[in-house]
Amino acid sequence: MTNERTEGITRRQTLAAAAAGAALGALPGCSTGAAADERQTNARARMPVAFIPHGGGPWPFVDLGMPRAEVEALAGYLRSLAALPPTKPEALLVVSAHWEERVPTVMTAERPPMLYDYYGFPPESYTITWPAPGHPRLAARVQELLGAAGIASAADGSRGFDHGTFVPLKLTYPAAEVPTIQLSLKHGLDPAEHLAIGRALAPLRDEGVLIVGSGMSYHNLREFFRSDGRTAETFDAWLSEAAVQAPEERDRRLVRWAEAPAARRAHPREEHLLPLMVIAGAAGEDRGAVAYRGTMLGNRLSGYHFG
Repeated sequence: MTNERTEGITRRQTLAAAAAGAALGALPGCSTGAAADERQTNARARMPVAFIPHGGGPWPFVDLGMPRAEVEALAGYLRSLAALPPTKPEALLVVSAHWEERVPTVMTAERPPMLYDYYGFPPESYTITWPAPGHPRLAARVQELLGAAGIASAADGSRGFDHGTFVPLKLTYPAAEVPTIQLSLKHGLDPAEHLAIGRALAPLRDEGVLIVGSGMSYHNLREFFRSDGRTAETFDAWLSEAAVQAPEERDRRLVRWAEAPAARRAHPREEHLLPLMVIAGAAGEDRGAVAYRGTMLGNRLSGYHFG
């Protein structure tokens, strides 16, 4: 399938979004003209933001031989995520470790397909479905906010939900009833740039959007299955301390994450850590808390909530 990628929302997508508005709900801030300045945020509680560990492949839905207690602990945490927002979100914006582009790119499909971006698993791994609707109006709002911050962005009309989205959120929202879009990471994986992306998107928290960063606090596939757990434990201790600092200090530490103990052993490549930078940026002045602390194959994993 050829990707339909543009530097904005096409006329066809805009018309389709308008038609879908009644079903999906019009986000405040997505309209044009003077009404765009009337966000109606007073009636809404501010949404928190979350960085979650999404596990490995189709782990909760296919038996991969993982310790049952570890599977149940992480699955239980991801199910509990539905109770995190003060009210049910109008939409979800997910930054997954499994999508990188030249510039931050947002999915615009009304009905995103499934993207089975894992390999070598049992056949049933490729029949998992999570048919959440997309939200082209939210995609337009994301591009609007990024543009206002001087951050170039793009749109992708054919991108589907990768397993960084559909695996954990099938546990959180099994009915797939909340409109959902993904935003890519940016090539280069610069932590300061991703903090800036998060800061630009922070207004969405007052518009009924739950922003989720989906990655892993430890991600060394070479060592995952033969590790004694010490690398993950060492880096996780540093990361968990950094996440709960006052915002200025938190962001300072996250920008310099590669200097942390065992950093490059824990993340030989940092794509699974970078969603946390977006979440920390969107958190603004909200301090973080360690919301999940578990293991996968004996390797420490953590999740963090802000706000």
